[in-house]
Amino acid sequence: QLQLVESGGGLVQTGGSLILSCAASGRAFSTYAMAWYRQAPGKEREFVAAISWNGGRTRYADSVQGRFAISRDNAKNTAYLQMNSLKPEDTAVYYCAARQNFYSTVLPNDYDYWGQGTQVTVSS
Repeated sequence: QLQLVESGGGLVQTGGSLILSCAASGRAFSTYAMAWYRQAPGKEREFVAAISWNGGRTRYADSVQGRFAISRDNAKNTAYLQMNSLKPEDTAVYYCAARQNFYSTVLPNDYDYWGQGTQVTVSS
């Protein structure tokens, strides 16, 4: 069992930056692949970024490649999403997710645990 709590969301201007955190409680965090997803009003949940159990492999959606960076600190049981050069279209609720597998996928159904989400709003 793993519980995930996101934090770090907020209101930021276009071009600004935010760092989201996902704190995990439970055992064996380092054996889980982690991912971030987002959902804007009226839209489906979409993949943003993912990272393997040891941080050795990362993957990104094309829309955030080069602007966002996912990382993790297994000693702190925490995953992060550094978001730079934010755009209004990045506005959404951001969710972290954990997959009971060393390696990530982009499919939300492959993830076993989800956080409650944190709102990110980018003003133009």
